[in-house]
Amino acid sequence: MNWFYLFIAGLLEIAWAVGLKYTEGWTRLIPSLATAVLMIASFYFLSIAVRTLPIGTAYAVWTGIGTVGAALLGMFLFDEPKDIVRVLCIALIIAGIAGLKITSTD
Repeated sequence: MNWFYLFIAGLLEIAWAVGLKYTEGWTRLIPSLATAVLMIASFYFLSIAVRTLPIGTAYAVWTGIGTVGAALLGMFLFDEPKDIVRVLCIALIIAGIAGLKITSTD
């Protein structure tokens, strides 16, 4: 169940990372409040996951999910570069996340 909580925390991290773009430097009230709530929720689910998962593994997976999601959404929502090197680097992050999950004893 803790891997599920970690996955939820990662999805919430994607949401708040993208939300930061919409806050326009914390100057827009509703996007800022939503982003802050998403941040708190993400940290909450991460804190549940690390009750039993190793902190290094959990943190790396959490940030990896957030990194991959934010990078992909940046490409599609904000027209960020979609070059092959960038996509290959994202694939390497995904491989690292999968490797940590596969080799985890929890």
